Amino acid sequence: MRYFFSRRIPEITRVLLVESGSRDILERVIPVLRRFNQHGIKIDLVTCFAGTPIEFDGRVYHVSDYAGPEARQRLYDELIGRQYALTGIICSGEPVMTKWKWMLAARVPSKLMIINENADFFWVDWGHWRSIAVVALYRAGMTGSSAVPALARLLFFPFTLTYLLLYAGAVHFRRKIRIS
Repeated sequence: MRYFFSRRIPEITRVLLVESGSRDILERVIPVLRRFNQHGIKIDLVTCFAGTPIEFDGRVYHVSDYAGPEARQRLYDELIGRQYALTGIICSGEPVMTKWKWMLAARVPSKLMIINENADFFWVDWGHWRSIAVVALYRAGMTGSSAVPALARLLFFPFTLTYLLLYAGAVHFRRKIRIS
């Protein structure tokens, strides 16, 4: 992830899209990216879905082809070698390719763009920290009326865990005494 401390947007010639959400979102974003740069940009895709999106002509990387640590490293090396100016990641609240998308965000040296379920996007940089915080709080369930129960669960977690461990220890201890 490059350009985090800079609001500068590099010249967009090559884009990597990570399809970690519905295909419909990606199909709405691709035309916007093409209008964003009139010179014609090359768009590649990392996906777990079969097939390709409508009007997509770039290279497709299927994550199922990269099982195992050596294969994943080969994918990372190839993506780094292609020198993407922009990486777009779909964050739509769907649990699709969660580990893949964040690992690609960390490994591929490019400007990061978050795409939401409405096909809107924002840049991940220091200037947009409020948008990042709002999305993170929303995805964590810490907004609106759901914030109080989520905070209560967070505060009571150590006590709940301690109780469960003591209960399990007591049950096993009583069983050990009964057996012997």
